[in-house]
Order: sequence, then C-alpha cells, then structure tokens
Amino acid sequence: MRRVRYDSPGGPLFLEEVPVPEPNPGELLVRCQSVGVTLPMVRKVTEAAGPVPLGGEIAGEVVAVGAEVTRFRTGDRVTGLCFGHGYADYAPLHEAMASPVPADASAADAVALVRSGLVALGALHAARPEPGESALVTAAASGVGQLAVRLARVRGATRVVAAVSDPAKADFVRSVGADAVVVYGDDDWGEPVDYLLDAVGGDLLTPAVAALAPGGRLVAYSSGGGTIRAYDLLVGAKSVIGFQMARVAREEPKRYEEWRRELWRMFARGTLRPAVHGTFALEDAAKAHEVIASRRNLGKVLLRP
Repeated sequence: MRRVRYDSPGGPLFLEEVPVPEPNPGELLVRCQSVGVTLPMVRKVTEAAGPVPLGGEIAGEVVAVGAEVTRFRTGDRVTGLCFGHGYADYAPLHEAMASPVPADASAADAVALVRSGLVALGALHAARPEPGESALVTAAASGVGQLAVRLARVRGATRVVAAVSDPAKADFVRSVGADAVVVYGDDDWGEPVDYLLDAVGGDLLTPAVAALAPGGRLVAYSSGGGTIRAYDLLVGAKSVIGFQMARVAREEPKRYEEWRRELWRMFARGTLRPAVHGTFALEDAAKAHEVIASRRNLGKVLLRP
C-alpha cells in the first residue's frame, strides 16, 4: 500500500510502498477513502524534533478487525482519529476512536464534519452560550471555524463576528453565517461580544480579550500558545476557559458520543453542512499542507487515497 512520510523536520513529504498493516487487539483496519489535513499536523511536520506518523482524521470502510473488537465488523463505514499513519491507503483505527458513518453521508462529509464539528461544538459548550448573546470566532474560515460560526447561530447567537487573516475570506465566512468580519490586524474589532472561540492564540490573544464585553468568556482551543495579562481579565470581569477535545474523548466518552450524534442529527436536517476547500490526491499531500500553512483554506482540506 501507499503511505506518506518524511525523514526530517520540515519534510519533504513523499510516498512509500509498505505492507498493509494488521490490526492490533482493539483496532480496526480501515481502507481510507478520505483523510483530513489539520494545522496541528502541519505544525508537527515543521516543529517536531523528529519525524512523527502523519495521522489524524480518516474515514472509510472496515476491512479487518483485531481481537477484542465488539462494536464493528468488516464492511462497516467508519470515521475517527488515527494516531498512527493515517495518510495512507489503509490505516489502523482504535475502536474507541471510531464512529459509524450514516448511509446518506460520504466519507468526505464524515471527515469534514465529525472531528472538526466535535471541536467546534465542544468549544461552544465550554462558552456556555445563552440565546440572544453575541459571538466572535477566530480562524473562522478553517475547517473548525466555519462550523463554529454555523453552530453559534444554531445555538441562538443574534450576532456572529468572524475574525480572519485575510479580507479575501470575508465573502466565504459571511456565506456560512457571519454577520460581520474583522481582520486580525484591524485596530477596532467592533462592538464587544459576549463570548469568543479562539483557535489562533499567540499575539492574537490580546485583541481577542479586548473584544470581549464585560463578563465575557474566551474559550481557547488553539495549539498556538500565548499569554494573557491577568489585569486585562480583572478590569472587565472576563474569563478564559481552556478546551481540549482529546480530554473529552478520553475522560467523558458518553458526552463525546452525545455530541457526535447531535452533529449527525443536524447534518440529516440540513442545518449543519461543512464546507470543503479542496481534495488532494495522496501524492499531493505536500500541496495540501502548503494550503493550510499559508492559511489559504476556506473550509476543510482533504486527501483522497
């Protein structure tokens, strides 16, 4: 089978031929039909001390099951988070991380909706939104961000502001439900908001906190780090809440499953449909990474094995 890998920090990425793996106990072997490309994985390629498996979101058909698997069988369509080599024709997926894909959804729908949707929905829950409040979403054109904009509206936000890196993304984020658009370098982010979902971090945290109304809540789910001055929170009685999807999946599996079902219900009703920026062939994984790294994507970026 084909698999994407790299030998040194920063790449380059290349295809190699390797044997099809056997599933370990508790694992499914999935014939991949769609693979998600994320900013954290792009960062690992450039920042990790040594090569790491290119894993992440996958969707496809179960072709073999390991010992101790009880919920799935061969022929089932699944999606989930692969911690091994996921940029491949076949990938191992632990049963605990696997979810069934409805018959009316494609593999691309599953990858674009489930993992990104779980992060967006989880961050929104952490913000404790109330009907009639206003929201601001950073990285609003990303795979997670565009779903967060849609979900904030579904959860009763009367005004949703999208923050983006480039004004060329304004039409896209308005098309998914944003009422107003701000660019990261703008001096004024407009009328303060009640809660803010931040996927960027770093230097953007200072203007993000300033964009909160008194008593506002910022949910940080970025891998970008950053520092917030305590005084900036104190003077406005503002709060910062950290959110990590991996912790929910590991420690609150029932909630994880409830959120997953909620996403598919909204998909079935047509109230939540993810946008896909583009789909790249497996051998073009480097091009997909470049789109993410340059922040050009409008929606989810996918690979097609």
